[in-house]
Amino acid sequence: MMSMQGNNQLQTNSQWRGFKSLLLAALAFSLMTVCVKHLGGRLPVAEILFARSLISLAITRFMLSRVGVSPWGHRKRLLLLRGLLGTAALFCVFDALASLPLATATVLQYTYPTFIALAAWMFLRERIHHRIGIAVLLGWLGITLILKPEWLGTSFTGYSPLSVSIALSGALFTALAYVCVRELSKQEHQLVIVFYFPLTSVPIALLFLGNQGVLPLGIDWLWIMGIGLFTQLGQIWITEGLTLLPAATAGSIGYFQVLFATFWGVLLFAEPVDGWFVIGALMVLGATLISFRSRQENIQKQPT
Repeated sequence: MMSMQGNNQLQTNSQWRGFKSLLLAALAFSLMTVCVKHLGGRLPVAEILFARSLISLAITRFMLSRVGVSPWGHRKRLLLLRGLLGTAALFCVFDALASLPLATATVLQYTYPTFIALAAWMFLRERIHHRIGIAVLLGWLGITLILKPEWLGTSFTGYSPLSVSIALSGALFTALAYVCVRELSKQEHQLVIVFYFPLTSVPIALLFLGNQGVLPLGIDWLWIMGIGLFTQLGQIWITEGLTLLPAATAGSIGYFQVLFATFWGVLLFAEPVDGWFVIGALMVLGATLISFRSRQENIQKQPT
C-alpha cells in the first residue's frame, strides 16, 4: 500500500510539473506573438518563420550536444510529419497575427484543444473523460463570446473571413502536431522532437521566401531575436508538458495563452476589451481549471 501511495504522489508531482510547463509555454508563446505583432507585417511571413527556425535550430543543436543525445531520433517519419505540421501551423499563425488583433488571433488559434481531443481519441486511443469534454465545450463557448457573432447583436464584419480561416487552419495543424508530439514522447528525447521542428521549417521557409526577403531595420532585429527565443522556450516547455499530461488535458490548459494575449493586447497595442470578451475569457479560464482538477481527482481515486 505504501508503494502505491508513493507512486500516486510521484504521479501527482508529475502532473503539477506538466501543468507548470504548459503554463510557462503559454506565456512564452504569448510573448512570441507580441514580437510578431510588433513587426506589423513589414517582413514576409516566410522570412519571420525562417529567422525563428534558424535561431531555434542553433539553440536546440547546442543543447543536444550538451546532453550527449543524437539529434536524429528513431521514428524519423513521424518526427518529420510533426515538423511539417508545426511549420504549416506557424505559417497560419504568423499570417493571422499580421492581419488580426492579437487577442482575436490567439483566441482563434486556441480552438485547437477541440481538435486535439478528437485526434487523440482517434489516433492515440486516449479516452475523453466527461469533464475534459465539458472543459473543451466551455472553452469553445468562451471563444464564441469573444468573437461576438451576430446572434449576440453585434458584428463580426471587422474580421477578414480569409484571415479567420487561416487562423482556424493554424489551430487544426497545431492540434495534429501536438498529437504527434504526444506519440513521439513515448520513445524520443524531448530535444529531438523540438529539433525536428526547425530542421523542417528552415528549408520550407526558404522555398517560400525565394528572392522576396526584406532586410530588417533597427529594432526589427530585436523582435526577430525575441521570436526565436520565446518560441524555443515555448517548444521546450510544451513538449515537456505533453510528455507528462494527456493531449486533451494539455490542450485545455493551453487556454491560458488567451488571457496572456488579452493582457498584452490591451497593454501594448491599446486593443479594446468589452464585456463579452471578459465573460468569454473567464469561461476559458474555467475550462482550464476544470480540466486540471479532473485529472487530479482521477489520480487520487486510484486504489492504494
